[in-house]
Amino acid sequence: MTSTRQEKDSLGEMAVPADAYYGIQTLRAVENFPVSGRREHPELVRAYGSIKKAAALANMELGALDRERGAAIVAAADEIIRGKHADQFPVDIFQAGAGTSFHMNVNEVIANRALEILGRERGDYGSLSPHDHVNCSQSTNDTFPTASHIAICIRADQLDPVLLALARSFDLKGDQFSRLPKPGRTHLMDALPVTLGDEFRAYGTAIVRAAERVRERRDGLLEIALGGTATGTGANAPQGYRETVISILSELTSLPLVPARDSLEALQSRSQMAAFSGALRELALELVRIANDLRLMGSGPTAGLAEILLPPVQPGSSIMPGKVNPVMAECLDMVCFQVVGNDTAVSLAVQAGQLDLNVMTPVMTANILDSLDLLANYLPVFQSRCIEGIRADEERMYRNAAMSPGLATLLSPRIGYLAAAELAREAAETAQSIRDLTVAKGILSGEEADRLFDLAVIAANRYREPEPSGRRTG
Repeated sequence: MTSTRQEKDSLGEMAVPADAYYGIQTLRAVENFPVSGRREHPELVRAYGSIKKAAALANMELGALDRERGAAIVAAADEIIRGKHADQFPVDIFQAGAGTSFHMNVNEVIANRALEILGRERGDYGSLSPHDHVNCSQSTNDTFPTASHIAICIRADQLDPVLLALARSFDLKGDQFSRLPKPGRTHLMDALPVTLGDEFRAYGTAIVRAAERVRERRDGLLEIALGGTATGTGANAPQGYRETVISILSELTSLPLVPARDSLEALQSRSQMAAFSGALRELALELVRIANDLRLMGSGPTAGLAEILLPPVQPGSSIMPGKVNPVMAECLDMVCFQVVGNDTAVSLAVQAGQLDLNVMTPVMTANILDSLDLLANYLPVFQSRCIEGIRADEERMYRNAAMSPGLATLLSPRIGYLAAAELAREAAETAQSIRDLTVAKGILSGEEADRLFDLAVIAANRYREPEPSGRRTG
């Protein structure tokens, strides 16, 4: 039989496992919210550890917390920051509004570990309290959004080099394919030729642009609510606390954190988190578009475009022998669909705030961190097992580009739009090239036609400039 200790809160008493660092409020949350089995993100746990350490240091400096208790709280918080006691945070991501359940989980773990450091028994809250000492000058309402911002910033910083590496990988393919003309396609129909290299470089540019938006909106999260306590007024915090604690927290996290421009707005509104989540959604939409282009260009091998060959990484069918599917691009689609879905949940939570507090921050935080994890985990695999191994069917692309009715566009300045359109129609119906038709009809000499329909010249991008050195190396 598991030994227990009795703990008491404002609702009564409960038996808590004797060896647990968490306490009665954590136990109530576990019983109240057995929802998903998903616990809070480790980065959020570490961020909360940093907040508790910073708060203890600030409170000691300002005379709101005695040195003995404060030093024990700092030591316990340091252990949390280092990743110790991870099994002591059992609260589900779906929990009490505002994150009170998880916040008290943190307070209880740090309090009980600090009690041990002081040589006292776990649960001896008369000596060191989760509320009165660990939570001194704090509220769930200002600490949970602050921890969320810190965790998201840290994970965003880990995603950034992943995005730049992926963009660079498309650039390198662009260099490799720079002299390979292929049919351009607009509305999925044949258009003027482009090079495969320019298409791949454009994919890299799209990823860099999306990464810039993620970075910009990440910077908006450096403004934090800490110090506002319950309603943004700073109640129960000593004079100078907000500036002191944020300065200490900035040093602990190596982030240039700043106090909220408006301390009440910082509790009411989660617009900064909405903006960041939106940047991830925008990135996901671009990645879906690119993945689907790769699937189209690689479709075949006999009845599709078959312009590129995606690396075969696994058999594609349980019934059709030899079939190989674009599974890496398919997986990226599914990852990105989840990111878009996560943003929808964030958006609904952002608009659900009422009056002086948005209590839906936990679900926003969980979904944003999930999106960051999905992208950071999968994009390097997609890069190495898909992009870097793509090959081109040069002969097929050149043949299709040369036969494209879209080449009639180049005749418009000479013979007019309607006459060129008639040539394009005849070329499609008779399976002749525009070049051969113009020579056969005496519109151009063979030499003139060769010059006008030189695919290397036609497909060249006159606006393509060399990339600044190191632009996509991070």
